[in-house]
Amino acid sequence: MTDTVTVPTQMTAIRITRPGGPEVLEPFTRPVPEPGEGEVLIRVHAAGVNYPDVLQRQGRYPPPRGAPEEPGLEVAGEIVALGPNAARWQIGDAVCALVSGGGYAEYCVAPAETCLPVPKGLSMVEAAALPETFFTVWTNVFDRCRLQPGEVFLVHGGAGGIGTTAIQMARVMGARIFTTAGSDENCRFCEELGAERAINYRTEDFEEVLTGILGKNGVDVVLDIIGGEYVQKHIRLANREGRICNINYQNGARVELDLLPVMLKRLTLTGSTLRIRPVQDKARIASALEKHIWPHIAEGEIRPVIDSTYPLTEAAEAHRRIEGPHRGKVVLSPDHWMTVKK
Repeated sequence: MTDTVTVPTQMTAIRITRPGGPEVLEPFTRPVPEPGEGEVLIRVHAAGVNYPDVLQRQGRYPPPRGAPEEPGLEVAGEIVALGPNAARWQIGDAVCALVSGGGYAEYCVAPAETCLPVPKGLSMVEAAALPETFFTVWTNVFDRCRLQPGEVFLVHGGAGGIGTTAIQMARVMGARIFTTAGSDENCRFCEELGAERAINYRTEDFEEVLTGILGKNGVDVVLDIIGGEYVQKHIRLANREGRICNINYQNGARVELDLLPVMLKRLTLTGSTLRIRPVQDKARIASALEKHIWPHIAEGEIRPVIDSTYPLTEAAEAHRRIEGPHRGKVVLSPDHWMTVKK
């Protein structure tokens, strides 16, 4: 650890030239940002690629006011500069961080309060795959939906970034886990991660399967990334006092619902987004993760699943990968020497 680090004035980053397909992602040179009040500057070793980045590239998810225009919501690397009142951190600290944009770059500014230490035993690539999905799962499954040990938990897309994270976190917290995936191979993989039963949604109806397994007991918590016709299925499957949380709507955001079972079973229908929330909210999530989840990562009980990594300048290829079949997280790395494409 050193008191000062030489930081260049220019860096390579990725910008969105216009709304469109992966080809609109373009490397360009821009000034290295400077950390402001309560912020740190991170030399990025790796940056996670997430579905919200795809939506932003398509013009469907603009950055919030004041956020960088460049994509990228999570990074891992080394702190190289401190803004005023960047409590806790020192130059040279290895961290992963949730950011509101600008992660696809060689350097990225992050709020000090949304940084977490790189867990013991993890590479920078693995650490970069943590913040966006782990913050999302924690705030929705454990804060909003209050998943308890022994309760039944259903998460869709079990082989994706959110799914592999949710399965592992729910497992160490003592829940019964069910999930869906798009192939028998991915179903087996989800069961190896901790799902009691993974359902191939291409060949089986998850509502029929779960009704056969659970009978009248039902599901206590659902993390829904699908929306559409799945919403009514979740309402039918839900146990009394069940909680259903939407964080995406791949099959559509507008649905027609029968609200009678919601009333009779006293269900909670909720949802959230993460990017627009104030730093104070994200800081509380970071603190909870460090207390409840980081020790499980350090012990090897939870590990991010890495599908593939790409050099920073191949962000377009990384987006093509995440829009197709993949398992776990896709990561960009400015450090070409540590990049291994699968």
